This record gives sequence, structure tokens and C-alpha cells, in this order.
Amino acid sequence: MRLLLVEDELPLCEALTEILEKNHYSVTAVNDGESGLNEALSGVYDIILLDIMLPRRSGLEILSELRKARFSVPVLLLTAKGAPSDKVQGLDCGADDYLAKPFDTDELLARLRALCRRKGDLITEDTLSFSDLTLDLASYELLCGEKRTRLSNREFEIIRHFLLHQHAVVNKEELLAKLWGSESGAESNNLEVYVSFLRKKLAFLGAHVKITALRGVGYQLIDTSPQTSC
Repeated sequence: MRLLLVEDELPLCEALTEILEKNHYSVTAVNDGESGLNEALSGVYDIILLDIMLPRRSGLEILSELRKARFSVPVLLLTAKGAPSDKVQGLDCGADDYLAKPFDTDELLARLRALCRRKGDLITEDTLSFSDLTLDLASYELLCGEKRTRLSNREFEIIRHFLLHQHAVVNKEELLAKLWGSESGAESNNLEVYVSFLRKKLAFLGAHVKITALRGVGYQLIDTSPQTSC
């Protein structure tokens, strides 16, 4: 789950980034409104955490630009302005939720989970499955039969994306932008390294699920289990 954090208070920004990454979010943090708008318009983020009072452009300006451009990404406003009229203004500008500073970390994480469910990109069950393979979303483990193996954060995000789109061809460029960010400089060989790691783990598990490469296009999960016929 890729999250954009736009917050100009550096100590808070650093603390939030650490908390969010510990809770398995992939975070890109920027500290001014202009950078925040440019990142948000890339379209690679699943949720945006947006401060209102920012240098160069306000959070409400960013939000208005996103909604004018028909970006439906969920936006949670973070702000020290907690009066009811401020909340109404933020929600009327297109925010999905509003959290006044100072806030409780557990409440922030709960609100993010709610936005994920509303967006429909997060499966409400604890696992994702395809053929004989299961991904445990809580433990970051892949399971097949009695065997299991732990995944790194990047491996988890890649296989999770494959399992959420298990009948589709996953484009390399889109996946790179989704997982690394459009401005990260990551290249296709970065992705290929992690796909190679995942293939080795699938082989270790003895899973019937394989990751196939379609030259010049991307990847696709296939089920190689024997097909029975009548």
C-alpha cells in the first residue's frame, strides 16, 4: 500500500514515516505543497495524508487540484485547525477524512484502515490465495501446504499486487511506479531482482503457482497444477 505524506513539520514527518512503515505502508514523504501536488498527480499512491498549512501551496489547494483533475485517491487531512468550520471546509473541498493535531497514533492507523476498505483495494480477510498458494497479510508469510516462508517488505508488496490482479498481466512500468514511486529512479532490473527472489521462494514451497514474464509487457501469475479431465 503506497502512501504519500505531505507534512512540513520535519520531526512529525519523520516520526509518522517511521510509524507508518512499521505498519507496512510504503511511504513517500515531502515537505511543501508544490512537491506534494506533483507527487499526488503521479497517480501512483493509494492514500494521501495531507497537512493543510504548507509552504508554496496549501493542502486545500492541492486537494482542489486533485479533485478538479478527477483523481479519486482517498485523502486524509492532518491539521492543527480543528474547529468544526475548518473540518467542514476540508470535507467540502473533497477530503475523505479529517484528523486534528495532536492525534493518537492508533486512531490515525484505524482511519487509514477504514479508507483502505472504502477504496476497495484492501482485502478484508487476513489472506490472499491463488491455487495452492496463500499470502498471510498479517505475518508477511507465503504458505503452501505445510511449508511457509517469510517475505521482505518489497517481496510482500509485489506478490500482494500479483495476487490482487491474479488473472491480469501486470505491466512492469506501472508496477515500478506503484512500488517505488515515479521519481525514485528505480529501473526494471530492480524489479527483476525481487521477482527472482520470489520465484526461488515459490520453488522452495513447491507451489504450483509460477511467475511468468511476457517479454516487453510484464508479469503474470499462472497455475501449473495438473488439470483433471472427465
